[in-house]
Amino acid sequence: MQQVLFICVGNSSRSQMAEAFFNYLAQGRPDLSGVSAGTEPARAVDSNAVAVMAELGIDMSGQSPKLLTSEMVDSATRVISMGCGVQESCPAWARPDEDWGLDDTKHQPVEVARRIRDQIRVRVEALVRELVGDNGDSARRSRR
Repeated sequence: MQQVLFICVGNSSRSQMAEAFFNYLAQGRPDLSGVSAGTEPARAVDSNAVAVMAELGIDMSGQSPKLLTSEMVDSATRVISMGCGVQESCPAWARPDEDWGLDDTKHQPVEVARRIRDQIRVRVEALVRELVGDNGDSARRSRR
């Protein structure tokens, strides 16, 4: 099982969209799983994020922000931060493997949330292709 952990400070928008895209694209692949978490989780998932994902037929209405734990990091094959200053707020044990450097959607109009959603989709699609590999088998990659 390969699990990708998407982290952000609030876990209310970008990391939630990345998790939803990853799991949507990995449907039918029991060897792939996406999860998201935040260093300082918000109270709820951003309504704009839920709305722009629903436009693509992906339901995030049941998702909620989660606190980042060492267990999540330890069980992840890859840890990706979304570009929200997570490096400054992450404990040393939670250093991401890569940072996607995406703009924050907080307090932005829905048009901005759509643009960021589309950027996330492109990155997640590439990540799933990388993990699956050209022959359809999951490409094993270890963080350790």
